[in-house]
Amino acid sequence: MIKITNTLTGNKEVFKPLIPNKIKMYVCGVTPYDAAHVGHGRVSVVFDAFYRLLKFLNYDVTYCRNYTDIDDKLLKKAEKEFGDQLRYPEIAKKYIDLYTQDLKKLNCLTPDFEPLVTENIPEIIEFIKKLIDSGHAYVVDNDVYFSVKSFPEYLKLSKQNKDDLKAGSRVEINEKKQDPLDFALWKGTKEGTFWESPWGWGRPGWHIECSVLGNKYLGEQLDIHGGGMDLIFPHHENEIAQSEAHNKKKFVNYWMHNAFVRIDKEKMAKSLGNFFTLDQVFEKFDPMLVRYYILKHHYRAPLDFDFAELEACKKSYNKLVNAFHEIQCKKATLKEIQASPIASKMLEFLVDDLNISGALGVAFENLSELKENTKELCLIKTMLTEVLGLTLKPLPEETVEITPEIRQLIAEREAARIAKDWARADAIRDELKAMGVDVQDKKIK
Repeated sequence: MIKITNTLTGNKEVFKPLIPNKIKMYVCGVTPYDAAHVGHGRVSVVFDAFYRLLKFLNYDVTYCRNYTDIDDKLLKKAEKEFGDQLRYPEIAKKYIDLYTQDLKKLNCLTPDFEPLVTENIPEIIEFIKKLIDSGHAYVVDNDVYFSVKSFPEYLKLSKQNKDDLKAGSRVEINEKKQDPLDFALWKGTKEGTFWESPWGWGRPGWHIECSVLGNKYLGEQLDIHGGGMDLIFPHHENEIAQSEAHNKKKFVNYWMHNAFVRIDKEKMAKSLGNFFTLDQVFEKFDPMLVRYYILKHHYRAPLDFDFAELEACKKSYNKLVNAFHEIQCKKATLKEIQASPIASKMLEFLVDDLNISGALGVAFENLSELKENTKELCLIKTMLTEVLGLTLKPLPEETVEITPEIRQLIAEREAARIAKDWARADAIRDELKAMGVDVQDKKIK
């Protein structure tokens, strides 16, 4: 029995798929205009772990995650790099390839579908046409807007007040719109630019893509829709309005959102300039340690990214590596896991709103007493590798450049030991350790 905190209701609910044993899951992907940062990594790792869990529980899961490969940010990046915004496909391909490599390093499984917006323009146009025909959208010049007034349940996901939103800064001011909250489905451009539509040349708005892609690849109703909590409004709110106005039925049964990655208590974001790309982090830390670090924090709690905490995670991760790396095991079945008092306890935490820290706690609590119980260790290893996606391979040995300063400290420490000045020797040892140097002492003659 899986329990999920559903953003739509605000409650932790027992998960019931629309079709027994089958699950349709959609997660919003990245806009590939730059290298992905740790916040993007968190979304991918969290939903990869959930995807793995569902598959391990023998659900037939169809997983779709898109790429927004046409967007204002891509156009601006192409203009900046090439002096021509129409070279945006080169920007998109570059960063999609880079993100794919990042996810491979993080041991994320590939979704069943990874559609690009630009490969689904005819479907987007048809979707918009139906919204216009049903009175849910309107054309101004060669732009198309969704009419929020035509969908009375608007804001049921974010639970905001319309008047407060109109007075705030997150609503685009545009005299063409009938209501300030109306949003663009199609953005008109000059003739011959982007794609031709019944309303003139142009390109899709941001929100319409996920409604169309979810509809095309998964169907009119989804079991689970995930993403970062920053997408709740306006993106996911607008998805609901478009999809339910189009299909006349509930769009998503369970909405899952992971909390922000923060730097100094502020959301990590490119727009704020306070971010670390995954590549930057991988230069200092093994990607598997980064995955472990992300999973240790509950997905609904903010993750205050800290290099010192990431460094400290090595100790506990190495404890798992030392316990399981050399054990040769076949993948355990769900039935075998359920019959184990320890592995089944881990599973209980995982199905309770993806409580990974609780599951890891069970593993650590039982490592010492299970040293000689290979069968039980193999069951736990299956949970760690197959569900949590941890490879449990030894972390690369770090190399430290022995500088003249380090040599001097080593010499001073040796002299202190000979003089039996243990306090001084210990102080220098701690100083060296902080510099990444672990000193192995020899007996003093």
